[in-house]
Amino acid sequence: QVQLVESGGGLVQAGGSLKLSCAASGRTFSSYSMAWFRQAPGKERQFVAAINRSGGTTLYAASVKGRFAISRDNAKNTVYLQMNSLKPEDTAVYYCAAREDSSVSTITRVYDYWGQGTQATVSA
Repeated sequence: QVQLVESGGGLVQAGGSLKLSCAASGRTFSSYSMAWFRQAPGKERQFVAAINRSGGTTLYAASVKGRFAISRDNAKNTVYLQMNSLKPEDTAVYYCAAREDSSVSTITRVYDYWGQGTQATVSA
């Protein structure tokens, strides 16, 4: 198993930036493809970005492409989400997720492990 702990959320004005981190512990981090999802109040959890085991393949939701960047440091057992040009509609709880597979996926149910989430709030 792997345990995931997110950090880096907070309150920022529109146009600002935040960098989220997800620290993993447990089994070998490099065995997992990783992803970020988010959930706004009253809405379903939605895919944001994913990265494969090596970091060579990434995938983004259309709503964040060009503004957000996912990366990972396997030596530090950590995955990151750099969020730039933030908009009020980016306000949500952001969750880190892991799956023991080599490919990236946008589908919530294929991820086996989840963190507790970190709140990101963007004011207008």
